[in-house]
Amino acid sequence: MNAKHLLAAGATTVALAVGTSTAQAAADTGPAPGKPTVVLVHGAFAGSDSWNAVAAALAAKGYTVVAAANPLRSVRGDAAYVQSLTSSIAGPVVLVGHSYGGTVIANAAGGQRNILALVFVGAFAPEKGETVIELAGRYPGGTLGEALAPPVALPDGGKDLYIDQAKFHAQFAADVPAASAKLMAATQRPVAEAALTEPSGDPAWKTIPSWFIYGMADKNIPPAAMKFMAVRAGARKIVEIPRASHVPNVSHPAEIAKLIDEAATAR
Repeated sequence: MNAKHLLAAGATTVALAVGTSTAQAAADTGPAPGKPTVVLVHGAFAGSDSWNAVAAALAAKGYTVVAAANPLRSVRGDAAYVQSLTSSIAGPVVLVGHSYGGTVIANAAGGQRNILALVFVGAFAPEKGETVIELAGRYPGGTLGEALAPPVALPDGGKDLYIDQAKFHAQFAADVPAASAKLMAATQRPVAEAALTEPSGDPAWKTIPSWFIYGMADKNIPPAAMKFMAVRAGARKIVEIPRASHVPNVSHPAEIAKLIDEAATAR
């Protein structure tokens, strides 16, 4: 079965560097005294600007924020990219992932002594050997496969996946104003199909405290799947947002920033 068919089957926030993806920018900015740096990792079909409202809320709380430009090419490669960024930052880091970005942070944080906490925002938190596609289809309610546009063939034989722009609002961002969702659809970042079928490595949530927040009207990842992953990870806190879509970082930034702040200040 291909990715489309498989996907269809399916806890307790900056001097601002938003949109910066280089390690040098993070090193130059440095964390605010007494506060960790917050690194935000977007998921598939989104970009670093999907964190803008969350980053602004965190900035108001005095955090340094770096919104990484997740390549969306492979679990191992994307995790290595994020790890190179976080390892360049002096002081503690709170690592936050949305959607597929949760898989990335779970793989990137392992072995890094400066990662203070992991925050999963409408995100995957896989166990070793699990894939995004398998987790998305484990519980009913996910309709992403039905909303995908025809795959784009790549020169290396792989495929890039996009959400059909006509279906983007209802599928991905139903609680975002239509005009904003239309722009999000036009500027969406494709994910390599191979990234969604690549088995995850050893998960950092086994050794690093985690927090989870997600929308109860998510159509990309069934809420039951996210609750299962949060409970399995031993989440310090699980927050469920009624009627929120797959992008609570866009539609509910205050709640996201509040949970990140809790994770950053937990002892």
